[in-house]
Amino acid sequence: MSRYRPPSPASSQYITPQGAARLREELEALWRIERPQVTRAVAEAAAQGDRSENAEYTYGKRRLREIDRRVRYLRKRLQGMVIVEQPPSDPRRVFFGAWVTLETEAGEEIRYRIVGPDEIDREPGFISMDSPLARALMGRRLDEEFSVELPGGLRRFVIVEVAYPAP
Repeated sequence: MSRYRPPSPASSQYITPQGAARLREELEALWRIERPQVTRAVAEAAAQGDRSENAEYTYGKRRLREIDRRVRYLRKRLQGMVIVEQPPSDPRRVFFGAWVTLETEAGEEIRYRIVGPDEIDREPGFISMDSPLARALMGRRLDEEFSVELPGGLRRFVIVEVAYPAP
């Protein structure tokens, strides 16, 4: 068995201004605050002598690798991002950044915001634009009925509201 893993599919490069600010804040906190603290702790642990049996040194070096990996990822990700700041010209259609209220066949209303894949963990109700539901929503109009194949089976929805946050 080889170690080869096929590359994961490229995720979308779009992000909201709030999502971009959050990623920049995380990058700054890792680079300017956490990394210097861990570096100091590793240096202090190394000064204590035998590094092979020093757990603080071992775990500190591991944490430094984790921080450096995340910093590289964030820098690369932010470099290629497209920040979507303006709402579309037709506010009755669903595009990136929209808050969409859907009505299910059972009459239940569900509200989602279509965001980039880097933002979906931020708040409940955020869905990635790469998800099956978001792809099915893109370009649809207010009051339009549509079906989409989701992991739980075929579902039908009606778009009852489309709203965009103020820029």
